[in-house]
Amino acid sequence: MLYALGRFAARARTLMLLLWIAVLAVLGTGAAVFGQGANAPITIPGTESQQALDSLARTFPQVSGTSAQIIVVAKDGQRVDEEPYRGEIERAAKALEGVDDVNAVQTPFGQVAAGLAKDGSAALITVQLKGTASEVPKATLDEVKHASDALAKELPSGAKASYGGEVFNMSVPGISPTEAIGVVVAFVVLILTLGSLLAAGMPLLIAILGVGVAMAGIIFTTAFVPLTSTTPMLALMLGLAVGIDYTLFIVSRHQEQLRAGLDVRESIARATATSGSAVVFAGLTVIIALVGLSVAGIPFLTALGVAAAAAVAIAVLISVTLTPAILSMAGERILPRKQRKQRAALVTGGDPATRELAQDDEGRPTGADAHGAAPAVPKTRAERFFGGWVRLATKKPIITIVAVLLAVGAAAIPALDLRLALPDATALPADDPARITSELTSEHFGAGATGPLVLTGSIVASNDPVGLMNDLADEVRKVPGVAEVPLATPNATADTGIIQVVPEAGPHAESTAKLVDALRAKHDAWEQKYGVSLAVTGFTAVAIDVSNLLAQALLPFAVLVVGLSLILLAMVFRSVWVPIKATLGYLLSVGAAFGAVVAVFQWGWFADLLHVPTTGPVLSFMPIILMGVLFGLAMDYEVFLVSRIREEVVHGADAQTAIRTGFVGSARVVTAAAIIMFAVFAAFVPEGDASIKVIALGLAVGVFVDAFLVRMTLVPAVLALLGDRAWRMPRWLSRVLPVFDVEGEGLARELAHENWPPDQPDARIAGDELLLRGGARVASLRVGPGEALRIDPKQPGGIALAEALSGRSRIVAGTLRVAGLLLPERAGSLRRRAAWATPATVREATGDRPELIVLDLRGGATDAGAREIRSALTAAGVEAAGAATVVVIADAALAAAALPAGTTLREARTGAVEAADAERAGSPETAALIGGDR
Repeated sequence: MLYALGRFAARARTLMLLLWIAVLAVLGTGAAVFGQGANAPITIPGTESQQALDSLARTFPQVSGTSAQIIVVAKDGQRVDEEPYRGEIERAAKALEGVDDVNAVQTPFGQVAAGLAKDGSAALITVQLKGTASEVPKATLDEVKHASDALAKELPSGAKASYGGEVFNMSVPGISPTEAIGVVVAFVVLILTLGSLLAAGMPLLIAILGVGVAMAGIIFTTAFVPLTSTTPMLALMLGLAVGIDYTLFIVSRHQEQLRAGLDVRESIARATATSGSAVVFAGLTVIIALVGLSVAGIPFLTALGVAAAAAVAIAVLISVTLTPAILSMAGERILPRKQRKQRAALVTGGDPATRELAQDDEGRPTGADAHGAAPAVPKTRAERFFGGWVRLATKKPIITIVAVLLAVGAAAIPALDLRLALPDATALPADDPARITSELTSEHFGAGATGPLVLTGSIVASNDPVGLMNDLADEVRKVPGVAEVPLATPNATADTGIIQVVPEAGPHAESTAKLVDALRAKHDAWEQKYGVSLAVTGFTAVAIDVSNLLAQALLPFAVLVVGLSLILLAMVFRSVWVPIKATLGYLLSVGAAFGAVVAVFQWGWFADLLHVPTTGPVLSFMPIILMGVLFGLAMDYEVFLVSRIREEVVHGADAQTAIRTGFVGSARVVTAAAIIMFAVFAAFVPEGDASIKVIALGLAVGVFVDAFLVRMTLVPAVLALLGDRAWRMPRWLSRVLPVFDVEGEGLARELAHENWPPDQPDARIAGDELLLRGGARVASLRVGPGEALRIDPKQPGGIALAEALSGRSRIVAGTLRVAGLLLPERAGSLRRRAAWATPATVREATGDRPELIVLDLRGGATDAGAREIRSALTAAGVEAAGAATVVVIADAALAAAALPAGTTLREARTGAVEAADAERAGSPETAALIGGDR
């Protein structure tokens, strides 16, 4: 399919480009007209804290929703509860009460007094707003800012007024010039890898177009689905990184084939089918991992994962559709000038008008080696470098393995101290008013005042709601970890009460999380004593609940990802040890990434250099996102590196030679891809938003460790230590798992045999040197149009041959082509075109006009039955040239009686095999290594 898609895109290159531009224009228009912005709050429906907030929105709107704060700090030696401070604070509060979407304004001097520092040095104005932080109109926020600025001007010199609070704690990530550094680094790497400005610019432009489509689609989606502010930036970062890499893989393969002399359009189609197949597989692993974030059952995380997966899916689609079109436009100019001259020397006569590659009878380039590779050329500097690398890594494999394990293990040690939390004002830049307000609040009211808790419950059955709330407040004050209870009051209808609780420590402190647990542990006792069911809520409680649920989701998600990687890699490499090694390597990379994040964002290493505003717990959903994304990227490198090594093994090379040859053949592109990924992710760290910064650093470190330490150092050493055992798989597992030809090797073999056999190109059935399952050999088969093949049922291996000819059983070795389809690569297609019939079912079997009919007459047939079979076959047009071909399992007399008159009967002759071949024929491992020229 990809081969056909590549050929179509190369022909319809202008149409393909216009289609993608049209998609961008449509989605861009939709985003501009309908987009609502990605600033949804982080919530988890169903948690105690969220349910309590939802209930408060109905029963006590004055304290529900989000809030803003203005802190007033008096000049040294003055008090805010004295004039002129008190009067100015009350006037500012009065002005804010008339602002749209304001539910209530609370000051220390109102009926419900709260927010006065014990020493009178500071006061808080709390503005309760309608709805969530994302629903508050910009005009309302501007009014709060204006009130704060106006208040600051009216206060005595030396006093302060600053705005902040929950509604201002959210920051919408934006793009800064620093991110362009990653693109510049990627461009330089592409020039060095691909050798020309045109070839280097192509992956960048295609990736940027894909990112534009993805971003426009995501913003347009916000008209229907609320998305958090992290979502677009994560999609941008991932889409750009994988988009560049995926296009690089296809362009690099195309260049390699052009240097071997292949025709431009044929090379485009083959590159799309081979490297494009690997791109689709790699993209699917990333997509599955991102969509797998839904296993946590958290809506905002599910939406984030799906949006990021959509960006990766677009990168895959644009790579396999637009890349062939642009390559067709570029033609031979995709190669550097020197390589174009070398290519001209390979084509017949050097005629630029034809550019046809000289081929031998097997369809390989003239002068190619046994594997179909181009004529040998002197080794490049890169090949010498990577040759030295792999020799060093595999010379003493045990030493290499121990060294890598120690290095990566040491890097992962900080991960043991990983703590999770949602970002608050402390994650904002130091000069942000919301952070200044948070710091002033902590200084004058205690760290807990920046994240108070709220207890709420129904008090409708109480005869003394005020007294009840005071009694409950006294109970709360006795709980360890409570600094104060500044507010305990019923609502206006006396059916709901709230208690505001200020913890001793800040929102991110472990003691605050323990206080939430302690308050919830008192629920049953207080309900029994006072008849009130109290729930703990507030922004801090919601954040703690979100972090706890995300931490609980890590284990099932890790099991999903690890299990998925084992299955996928076992399918690709037909091995047990390779998937286990790859999965353990992935876990090492994840550990190192977590370690780097903890060291920088919790311990403060290089915090100033990376512009980390404050240290503390890291973003709650960072681990699960990093695990998902890094899984897909790690599988990318594993597939591109190890599949090349496996290809050498399949071609007959010994384990050590295969490692060296396969590594040198793939390391250059893998290195370029890893450097590009690292550069793109690292560019989002210095100036990125707090939520993106931590994810970007983790991904940058994870990619670097996975590519260079795990895949390019540890993997060759482990493979060298395992030797041939690396490529073994139990028979039962080989039968269960499907074959996934990720590098498109089957397509390459099919194209090489397009005009095979040379002695009879129109043969309906052609086979040479066939080794069948169970132990039988067929030297040669040829069945042309209008001919039928008879198989003696008493002949050893006869039934196995009939099953192989109809796509129902694999051949172990040899070359077999049936109905124009090369086996076993196209066995699935052959099964749909072939029918297996008995005398009783022949009429039904021929009704669908199959291209191949296997007529099983082992049970014999009467004269009338033979005539009925002949009639059915005649009706199916068997005797006509170009119609169905018959394989009949019967003795000679019955076969002649059943076949239409004029049909030429060919005999299949199976022979005995040597003991070694018989053992090989019964091996599923060998059966998975398909094809005669392997």
